[in-house]
Amino acid sequence: MASHLSPRRRRVAALAGVVTALALTVTACGGDSGSSASADRKNEAADAAKDGGGLTDKLPEDLPGSIDDLDQWRKDGWKNWDKDQWLRDAADFVNPYVPDHWSRKRVEEAKGSENAVGPDVETAGATGPVPSRVQAEQVATPYTQNAAPAGKIFMETPKGPGVCSGTVVKDPRSPGKSNLVATAAHCIHGGRSGGWFRNIMFAPAFNNDGLSASRLDGAQRSALYPYGQWWVEWIQTTDYWISKGDSSNGNGAQQDFAVLKVRTNPDTGKSLEETVGAAVKVDFDAPPIDRFAGVSSYGYPAEAPYQGARMFRCTDKPSRYSLDPSQPPMYWIGCTMTGGMSGGGWFAEGSDGKAQLVSVNSLINRPDVSWATGPRLGAAAEGVFDAISKKFAGRS
Repeated sequence: MASHLSPRRRRVAALAGVVTALALTVTACGGDSGSSASADRKNEAADAAKDGGGLTDKLPEDLPGSIDDLDQWRKDGWKNWDKDQWLRDAADFVNPYVPDHWSRKRVEEAKGSENAVGPDVETAGATGPVPSRVQAEQVATPYTQNAAPAGKIFMETPKGPGVCSGTVVKDPRSPGKSNLVATAAHCIHGGRSGGWFRNIMFAPAFNNDGLSASRLDGAQRSALYPYGQWWVEWIQTTDYWISKGDSSNGNGAQQDFAVLKVRTNPDTGKSLEETVGAAVKVDFDAPPIDRFAGVSSYGYPAEAPYQGARMFRCTDKPSRYSLDPSQPPMYWIGCTMTGGMSGGGWFAEGSDGKAQLVSVNSLINRPDVSWATGPRLGAAAEGVFDAISKKFAGRS
């Protein structure tokens, strides 16, 4: 694989180390942010959980409450995107299970979700040099042996079925039995002018053997879903994204982070982590951006020239990208992955030598995709994660 890398990529790979399962080609240089800063960050995270969480056990009034209601929701109820009826607040999320909604035909119709900016977007002073273009490369198969526990996320949007990427992450309150998936906020919520998307489903290790799009047409269901389809029952994202998010100009991107909680498999009683066999730790205290020798971004790009069938990755040394100086700068790397890669994990080597999730795919540039950004996961992201972890602690 190294022989296909440019000289610049070889330098990054050399700094990063060897690709192994769940020990990706990335590394973070040492550095201590300081105990007082860490304490402040944890206090901020606690506040974020209280103020930004908005969690409640009260169900919205329009939750389908009968077989007839569910049937209507399945047929066309989810198509009602009237702005006055679009559930948007943190406590409003609802995602009733609709069996067989994500048929092969519906999956094939899904378009890659993206959060893109044009060449005229105004960046803030913390922005660093533009990264050189890095060509995305296919991840070796099977993905379960050569990548973090990633997968595809399907959702219904006002524009039709969409698709993003996500990663199974560890839940400290359910060790070894996590049902949590990290992704981007724009994959599941429309931001300041929208609300929650619907019929959201996670497919871990989608197309684990990396079949081409043409070969998938006649493949068995188990080829697409080696670990099944996992329906999402709760989502948490940041108030910042809900109030400011916009998928066309970068607003809200610096907190473009969300955590999904999927339902335990009703047939086996096993959690997502138990079923897939792995989960990755989220690092909310990663070193400053300039101390990373390299990070690797993973995802399933679905827009041209990609077809959404296979997992790709980009590895690069990150620079800084900022649109809002009041928020931490984002990670910025060269990458040619397109829509559909959104929400896929960014990984760096943690202090324990294992790959840890430090960000998720957020922005790409248009019209010629050559770079990608991911938000720095600080206090707000930790508050989101902690709130959903607490909500389901001790529950399947």
